[in-house]
Amino acid sequence: MELSLQPTDTSLPQSGAPAGADGQRPRRAGRDRRLAARKAPVAGRAPCILRRIVTYDILSEEGLCLIEENADAILRDVGLSVRNDPEALRLYRDAGADVQGDRVRFEPGMCRRIISASAPASFTQHARNPGNSVTIGGDHTVLAPSWGPPFVHDLDRGRRYATLSDLYELVKIHQTIPWLHHSGGIVCEPVDIPVNKRHLDILLAHFRYSDRACFGALIGEERAADSVAMARIVFGDEFVEHNCVLYSVANTNAPLVLDAAMSGALRTYAASNQAVACTPWTLAGAMSPCTVAGTLSQVLAEALAVCTLTQLVRPGAPCLMGCFATAISMQSGAPTFGTPEAAKLVLAAGQLARRLGLPLHTVGSLSASKLPDAQAEQEAVMGLTMAVLAGANFINHATGWLEGGLVTGYEKTMIDADLCGKLVDFCRGIDLSAEAQALEAIYETPPGAHFLAHPHTLRNFDSAFYRSSVADNNAYEQWCADGALDAATRANRLWKKALAEYEEPAMDPAIREALEDYVTRRKAALPDRWY
Repeated sequence: MELSLQPTDTSLPQSGAPAGADGQRPRRAGRDRRLAARKAPVAGRAPCILRRIVTYDILSEEGLCLIEENADAILRDVGLSVRNDPEALRLYRDAGADVQGDRVRFEPGMCRRIISASAPASFTQHARNPGNSVTIGGDHTVLAPSWGPPFVHDLDRGRRYATLSDLYELVKIHQTIPWLHHSGGIVCEPVDIPVNKRHLDILLAHFRYSDRACFGALIGEERAADSVAMARIVFGDEFVEHNCVLYSVANTNAPLVLDAAMSGALRTYAASNQAVACTPWTLAGAMSPCTVAGTLSQVLAEALAVCTLTQLVRPGAPCLMGCFATAISMQSGAPTFGTPEAAKLVLAAGQLARRLGLPLHTVGSLSASKLPDAQAEQEAVMGLTMAVLAGANFINHATGWLEGGLVTGYEKTMIDADLCGKLVDFCRGIDLSAEAQALEAIYETPPGAHFLAHPHTLRNFDSAFYRSSVADNNAYEQWCADGALDAATRANRLWKKALAEYEEPAMDPAIREALEDYVTRRKAALPDRWY
């Protein structure tokens, strides 16, 4: 299924429409129609993108084989350090890996054989609204919002520590964006809630204020177990046992470390048949070599070892090959985004994931900018477009990410959402139907004439072109008359409009009561911890 385009202005003049003395429509009437079009409801959404475009393959067969051989050599000779998780070490040892202390080494081909024997190439993550369930794998792409920042920013309130109220607002805003397919997880970190209890309020917010699929808590067995327990309240024990309803990420601590906070949550989710994106978190030049080829080899080695663990816990549990890889500034050591190196890394990761037979998890609209400015969107366009061309199946941080992941921006969320809409339309490819070929219109429009009033144009202008929610394409004079607003200010109005028009999706009162009771009991049983 595909997302439908936003409705375009249906008030273009038909043949015989009144015009001013100069043959043009009155300016005020045109302005009123444009304003009305901006306020029109967005057309129905689809649960995920079905890509009808080819992927961009950056590596040759020889290059792919070289990276795979290097990854196998790394796993054989260096191995993965699995820290403070005896159960994970036991699973690796029983499968035939060489385990010495916390170091796990694998014979070439071992991880690939285990993964290919049982890991699904595609799966469905179910939402509490079945119409919003998403397919992860194949030619499908799922877009999810920003994840993890402890700060938020908007033009009215500035940069500030995020609170639970901010998280509620962002979940509601995301629910209204047709180009997003997933509610996400920690769309901002609510620092007014104790660290060890936040996951309960966060998951309750997603289940209540959104009816899309969402993340479970990522850190530690206990929080993952809470997530599964809450999902069972929403979906039922039997359904959760046999279906994926939660999405999670297990990050390595590059280079080549998997700690108990990640492996414990991974084992909990895999045992419950829930999805785990096995994602090396890598800054080339600091956490991996300062070359694309070296970083790719390390990323693949780490992803292979961690994906293997999901299948050792429960064969057939859904998992993804993940890739969060960018470079550092060699002058300051700070992370950089939207770079050519990051583009090459994600494009190659897409090829490697397809050869492995796993869906690809990666990231999208990342930026180091502090504001929703030109730098923010230049970096976002590069990152999100490359992820789409890589054939990514799940793109996290598709909207809102600022300041290297420290900030979720309200205005950037809306600007990025418009970029998502453009890429959704791009992914449709080129329509080659008889109607799209438009030969009728070409034959019936004389040379030198125009197509504005032709029946073919009138039949199709509702869906002919993507209509941006943020861009201003008017003449300078009209732009001034409308307030001379920049894109960030227009986006400020958009998120406020989204909140004003948000409607909470229906939930069975008994389920909501059971969820709230679970959260209340669990929070009462845990002493507050703020670190």
